[in-house]
Order: sequence, then structure tokens, then C-alpha cells
Amino acid sequence: MVDYNLINELGIDESKELADAFGDASDEQVSATLLGENEHQHTPGTILKGRIVGRAGDDVVVDVGLKSEGVIALNEWDDPSAIDTGDEVDVWLDTIDSESGLIILSKRKADRLLNWQRIIETTSEGDDITGRVMRKIKGGLLVDIGVPVFLPASQVDIRRPGDIGEFIGREIDAKILKIDKDRRNIVISRRRLIEERRITAKITLLQEIEEGQIRKGVIKNIADFGVFVDLGGIDGLLHITDMSWDRVTHPSDVVKLDQEIEVKVLNIDRNKEKIALGLKQLKPNPWDTIEDRYPKGAKLKGEVVNIMNYGAFVKLEPGVEGLVHISEMSWTRRINHPSEMLTVSEEIEVVVLDINQQKQEISLGIKQTELNPWTQVAEKYPPNTRIQGRVRNLTNYGAFVEIEEGVDGLLHVSDLSWTKKITHPAEVLTKGQDVECVVLKVEEDKQRIALGLKQTHEDPWLHAVPENYIPGQIVEGTVTKITNFGVFVELEADLEGLLHVSELSDHKVEDPHEVVKIGERLQVKILRVDVADRKIGLSKKRAEWSAEQGKEGVGKEVAPLRGGLEGGMEGLGALTMEHIRRPTEEPKQEDTISESSEGDKPDEGDKPDEGDQPDEGDQPDEGDQP
Repeated sequence: MVDYNLINELGIDESKELADAFGDASDEQVSATLLGENEHQHTPGTILKGRIVGRAGDDVVVDVGLKSEGVIALNEWDDPSAIDTGDEVDVWLDTIDSESGLIILSKRKADRLLNWQRIIETTSEGDDITGRVMRKIKGGLLVDIGVPVFLPASQVDIRRPGDIGEFIGREIDAKILKIDKDRRNIVISRRRLIEERRITAKITLLQEIEEGQIRKGVIKNIADFGVFVDLGGIDGLLHITDMSWDRVTHPSDVVKLDQEIEVKVLNIDRNKEKIALGLKQLKPNPWDTIEDRYPKGAKLKGEVVNIMNYGAFVKLEPGVEGLVHISEMSWTRRINHPSEMLTVSEEIEVVVLDINQQKQEISLGIKQTELNPWTQVAEKYPPNTRIQGRVRNLTNYGAFVEIEEGVDGLLHVSDLSWTKKITHPAEVLTKGQDVECVVLKVEEDKQRIALGLKQTHEDPWLHAVPENYIPGQIVEGTVTKITNFGVFVELEADLEGLLHVSELSDHKVEDPHEVVKIGERLQVKILRVDVADRKIGLSKKRAEWSAEQGKEGVGKEVAPLRGGLEGGMEGLGALTMEHIRRPTEEPKQEDTISESSEGDKPDEGDKPDEGDQPDEGDQPDEGDQP
């Protein structure tokens, strides 16, 4: 059955190419020759019987019964070595030169005309034929089946090849689509023949194939996700993940086009005519015995095959890869990306940390190949050890101080000063600064070291403050902050007391700003020293009462007006941060506060604590009354 719709769609016009292949004989000459009208006539366009009499250079001399012999070009024979003197041959009488008597003959034209007659008599459209591809022509290939016929490029294969020229010189089977006797051309299709054969083979294959079978097939197409394998009637998909137990970058690294391979049938969908194939399943799965071959704690060598942000994959053997997480690369180095330590294809030593056979995962470590320096930290830096370190980083809650390479300690903001309230470590420390600290605590399992800066000196509230600031003393100070409930007065660097609003004046004070100003120097009387809460209560009005009483007792010896830590805190340097400041740096006003807890320095509008109210015992004595 001829598919005329297909022929019309092809829009084939190969008449010129085929005419060139037949030669320049006219239709009348060919017809007359084939009908025998020129028989026994020695005129051009006649097929004659001849006998080979010899060779002359690149020509073969043939006797055709004329006054002189004719010549045929040697290249008209497919195998010139098969030419023997005396052989009979059919030749086409091309031209006769009347002047020189030279006769030009053609064996090829005679063969094609005779073959054309044979094909017309013995074949018809729809028949199967075999031929050899001669060359590429416009739109397809020229195929010799005894006469040159046209094979369109779209009919070469089921999937159009990238280069149809690869078929040149090959013997192919095809089906005749069209025979045009008038124009002496034939159109053939190799694709149509393959499709018909595949339909028959597919029916047989679907009846025979079963899951688990080992089948041979030919690679017909390669894609990024896998390859299609012709099993003989149906193409099965061999996915890239089923090609090898090892890592496969692209299917072309494993197989090639037209390669014959053996595959295992993994799954069959007969309704959709889909078959899933496997290549790696022909070999044992290396993960089946992974725990026996790679026990936990084993030290191995492997090759880095891939690097990600979170770690590196290391190939231990074909099909077995483990992950070295970025946190398992070094005990001491701070690694932002694995590429800082590793490169692809590098051979490294690793330790097996964990195995999940079901998920086919292995956790590996690099740092475990070396001694963990944290196992010696507790011995090297026991609590109360003084160390010298460099500030590596500042955070809201403290500063990280590098004690040695890869070992940092945390200097918490609450451990910077005994007396000054510090809200951020940047107030007293800078990145890269060298500091002396005391080791407070070591947690080896959590790899943490707690450090203290204020612990390098004794807490002044233990002895210096209560011994040098005694209730009843009159001292001088500077107003540093004014709130609605009172005034903070700096008695000396980093030490403040609270002057409650009720202790400002004999009369009721609505706004402390009306009585004192920031920066003003005042004489105040110490009411109480609370060592537990680290608070000092002050009174301005009681100091004034004492001053008036002093005027009444003129001539009497008056106690000095100055209290404080002379020879105490100032001598120790315990209340200041001078040991980490530059000599010329003055303490900032906002840096000086009195208490160590947040509630000691309330914002404007905060209500005073009960502890800030004067006690009954703080009322003036009879002798203090003016």
C-alpha cells in the first residue's frame, strides 16, 4: 500500500539528480532501447554486447563489432581488479567520432538502464529493497538499488540523525514509496520499513518480557537524564541514576550511540508501553555490606568529588560517597566555606563518624584525624588562671577573646566592671585589643571558656566601699543624671550614689531640675551603704543641716567634709577601667552609673524603689536640727 499523503508531504523533486545519475540519454532513446527498437542498430543510444580485449591506461578497450574498438573509463567498474580479457559486457553506445573513428562507450549507463527495466518488471510500490548509499544530495541521500533512487532525510530513521552523511557507503534495507516511470525515479523509505518491523517485534516483546530479565539492546538516543535503549520493538529508558553505583555526570560518560549493552528490566508498564531499565543492577550493591567494610571510627582515604556550602562529598570507592560537614573539618579554624580547606580531586584522610545504610549515607570527619585541642584546655587553663588574649569579636552580650589559635573565651558584658554599668562591650573594648583576663569556667564538652575582666581586681564593694564610705560622712560629688525621683551623684570615677527627691530640700520638690543642674558640684551626706544591692543613699538637705550646725558651733573643731576611698579604691584602681583605657582618655559622663543592676538607674518617669526612700533611721538627729 502506497502512502500518497506522505509522498505529497515530502514535496520530493529529485528528477535532476536522478537524471544526472542515468546520464544524458533522451527519454525517446531510453524507451526505444528498452523496447528493442534499436536492436542490431549501431547508433548512439543503443545497448550493445561487447567483449573486453584489453586495457589502455585508464580505459578499457571493448570490441562491439564495429570497425574500431570502443573505450570505457576504468572507474565505471566497482572492482577494476575483476576485469578480465575476453569477458562479455553490456555497454551503452554513447558517441562515434566520424573523423577519428573513436567510439565512446559506457558500462554504467547500460547497467542502469537494464536494471531499471528489471526493477520495473519485478518490483512495485510498497516492496522491500536493499541498496547501498552512494552520496548526499539536496534533501536526502542517493541510494543504488541497481538504479539510483532517492531516500529523503526525514525517512532515513525513526529519529532523524544529526548527520545523514554517516550512512554513505552503508548497505540499507528500505521500502519503495513511489515509482515514477515517466520521470524514471523511485522514492524509498528506510523509516517506514523500520516502523513496520518494530510493530511486529513490539507485540512479540511485550508478550515475552518480564521484570528481572537480562536483555540486550542498542543505545538509540542520549539525553541529560538518561539513554533510550532499543530492545527490539520498544525503547526502554535507562535513567542516569541506574547507570552506575558510582557518580555519573552525564550518560555519555558511560555509553555511546549505537552501542550494544546488556540491561536489567526494572519495571514494565504494558498499558503505556514503557520499560524502565537498569545497568548498575547487574553488579552487587556496595551499600549491602557497607557497615562491615567501614565500621565507625575507621580511618580511611578518599577523593573529594564535590564541594557544597555545607560540606564536601568524599568518594571512598566506586558508588560509595560520604559527607564531611563543614563543622567536622577543623577543631580550631573558623571555616566559612569548605573550599578554604579542600579542592575537588584532592585525596584526604577521614574518619567514619556514622553510617545510615537505609538512606545510603556516611558521615565523615577530617578534624577527628587529629587530637582535639579542647581535651587539653581544661588542664592548661583551670579556673582563676590569668591569661593574655586578643579581642577577636564584639557582640551585644560580650566579647570573644582569642586565647590561642582556635580557642576563644567569652568575656560577658556583666564581667567587665565591678562598679560601672556597661551596656555594650564596645564602651570599654575595641576589636584587636590585647587584654588580661581571668578564667572563670571551662566547659570542655561544649567547648566554652568563660572569662572575666573585673575579676583581675578585688571587688571594691567587699572592703573598699564600705570601709571608706560610712553613713554620716559628708562628701562632695558631681551631678551626672537627673530623674523625676531623684539625682545621681558621682562620688568618684565609676561610683555613684542616689540623692532621692525627698532629700534635696526641706520643702517639697516637684522637679529636681529646679534645685540642681547636671555637672554641678554638691556636698551630700551619706545616709546608708547597701553592700548587697551595691547602692549608696545620699542627702543634700542633711548635709546643709550639718553645715548650719557647724556655723552655730564656731570655735569648735569641725570634722573634715571629705569622705571617700582615699588610699582605698583610688589606690587599688579597682573601680576604674584605667588599665584598659588610654592615658589621655577621660571617662564619659554617660558611662558612669552607680549600680550594677538595671533597676539602679531608671529612666525618666520611673518610680523610685522602696529602697531609695529614706529610712526612719535617716531622720536628722536632734543635734542636726538647725
